[in-house]
Amino acid sequence: MLDQENAVSAAVAAAVFSADSTVVEPATRDYFSSDFDLVSLQVSRERSLMRARLSDKLRSHAGSASLGLLMTLVDFVTSDPALVVVHPDWTATQDIALHAVAPVSEGPVIVDSRLVRVGKKTVVVSADVYDGHGITDLREAAEVIDTVGSAGALTLAARGLVTFARLPRSAARDADSYTPGKWIGKLRERPGEPVDGTIYSRLGLRVLDAAGGVLELDKTPSVLNSIGTLQGGAQAIFVEAAAHAMRPDLVATDMQVHYLAQIGSGPARSYGTVIRDAADHSVLSIRLVDAGNDDRLLTLTTVTLQRVAG
Repeated sequence: MLDQENAVSAAVAAAVFSADSTVVEPATRDYFSSDFDLVSLQVSRERSLMRARLSDKLRSHAGSASLGLLMTLVDFVTSDPALVVVHPDWTATQDIALHAVAPVSEGPVIVDSRLVRVGKKTVVVSADVYDGHGITDLREAAEVIDTVGSAGALTLAARGLVTFARLPRSAARDADSYTPGKWIGKLRERPGEPVDGTIYSRLGLRVLDAAGGVLELDKTPSVLNSIGTLQGGAQAIFVEAAAHAMRPDLVATDMQVHYLAQIGSGPARSYGTVIRDAADHSVLSIRLVDAGNDDRLLTLTTVTLQRVAG
């Protein structure tokens, strides 16, 4: 879910509607995604687009957009159609799968999310990730996507699918301040704020055993969501960092994540297992546990890494 805004509901409440149907929100400080410079467009009840600036801090060692960044954006933008259609209920991310087609090298990153299914207990939303190649106007991007599909001015970079669990609205803090159903047809701008460190180092990860993929992440406000657990995108970045620690000569390209439990006291700790090593790729299983709560299982993931060209 779009937990950055949910965690800072005061900023949402202070949003200002401009004359051109743009919601301008105050900058969000001290959150791991504060410098993503996010802009979103709620096209309809069932569709939302998001744009993020691709700075050097948000790139992997391969020079393209980090997989954790893409996972975070997918988690953010797919929550909006889900929240619109389940209102007055709330949602929590249950599973995310993202599979690479091509790297995002130029930017900005553009994600197009569309509702797939609404059920009594779950909601499913798809996501297509594009390299915008300099296009910053989301209405223009939507027109390009609708007219020529994945060809032309945008390059399809990844495809994903997100499943949300339906929750009572009372499960989220200040849920009434986050109402994407009121933003249909409007742009929402969240100006970026500087964040120290790369997309990985800003989380404050501690490497305990690189070869085994054992890292730790503290439970801090900068990585928590509206229901008080680790934000799904922050977990994906954590997992990507653990995978890169295990296979530093490869770059993570695909990830499947299953969120199983909320963190208690923390810290979260990762453990990696090799599923397959091949000449040009590796597949790893990485699990996250609550190290402060008898290693309670939090998240199960599968990560595919490819050899970096050159």
